[in-house]
Amino acid sequence: MGSGEGGEKKALGWAARDPSGVLSPYSYTLRSTGPDDVYIKVICCGICHTDIHQIKNDLGMSNYPMVPGHEVVGEVVEVGSDVSKFTVGDVVGVGVIVGCCGSCKPCSSDLEQYCNKRIWSYNDVYTDGKPTQGGFADTMIVNQKFVVKIPEGMPVEQAAPLLCAGVTVYSPLSHFGLMSSGLRGGILGLGGVGHMGVKIAKAMGHHVTVISSSERKREEAMDHLGADDYVVSSDQAEMQRIADSLDYIIDTVPVFHPLEPYLASLKLDGKLILMGVINTPLQFITPLVILG
Repeated sequence: MGSGEGGEKKALGWAARDPSGVLSPYSYTLRSTGPDDVYIKVICCGICHTDIHQIKNDLGMSNYPMVPGHEVVGEVVEVGSDVSKFTVGDVVGVGVIVGCCGSCKPCSSDLEQYCNKRIWSYNDVYTDGKPTQGGFADTMIVNQKFVVKIPEGMPVEQAAPLLCAGVTVYSPLSHFGLMSSGLRGGILGLGGVGHMGVKIAKAMGHHVTVISSSERKREEAMDHLGADDYVVSSDQAEMQRIADSLDYIIDTVPVFHPLEPYLASLKLDGKLILMGVINTPLQFITPLVILG
């Protein structure tokens, strides 16, 4: 990393020190840099609901002080001697993972997110035992393998949410072969991931139905995001109207809810893709799955 490779670098971030939800300035030392590392000046960072869960210890595994943020966009200011993908001045992004073992089957298959030794962008530790800290800060050091280049001309504030919410929606659509124009998709829940789901599905040429618990978000879904249909989940007549009509549903609801009404909305071999992090057991009637 030029003359600074291996040297100590300071960072200033906004850290949670307890589950109160309050963030305050926090100075800390970044991990030692190596030949494959990229030193990034943070330009902006998205706020994901997972950040709030971690800040408030909703998942029961938070370690403090914690600098959250995993939708990071910044400018490369230094590169290590073995960095080949980036140069100084590049605008880049960093997502939820900053490390892995590099030798397991998922790692060798470019599926590092499934590595049992993956390292999260924050609230985790590097192999040297130093805590990871996220993008609510002025700088980060990240291995080039976990850095992506932001397309020239893309506004940074629009790029940031793609690094978590965007890829969360895009990945299953790609994995299950649901990228063809003309598919009929449902987006259950219109929070952060749901917003991105509507936009990405529409960009793929899908007919998009937003399913929400009330009328409150109809205008936002239809007029602002361009959804094709809007259904209130508690309206049985409306749910019956969309029965057996959807190729997939992306379920973004982060609290317990019955799955049967949504399974009934799918076509034969339709996909119900669960995106919400729920800490209670799922329940559904198996014949709805067995019978297609």
